[in-house]
Amino acid sequence: MSECLFCRIIAGSLPTEFVYEDEHVVAFRDINPAAPVHILVVPRAHIETVADLGGDSTGVMSRLTAAANRIARESDVDADGYRLIVNCGRDGGQTVFHLHMHLLGGRKMPELAA
Repeated sequence: MSECLFCRIIAGSLPTEFVYEDEHVVAFRDINPAAPVHILVVPRAHIETVADLGGDSTGVMSRLTAAANRIARESDVDADGYRLIVNCGRDGGQTVFHLHMHLLGGRKMPELAA
């Protein structure tokens, strides 16, 4: 896991300013933002994908969502709305294989194809 980019950020090996942190979750700005507010919400525990969640990972998505909602309020994007995205696997668009949630806000998001 020492090669995992997000594990290195969480461990402090790569200097990153956290916009939020608690005992289970950290959050920081995306280096290639797709919106005025683009924050990555990441569990401290290394879990490769959302598909890897099981009985021993109870509450991970709830913690990520609660942190994202708080960050949205603190970033003043909660009133107009924001998007939460979790990519899973290569074909799902995941590029860093450590579970994470994208919080996007600060502009109108395009509608997604149904």
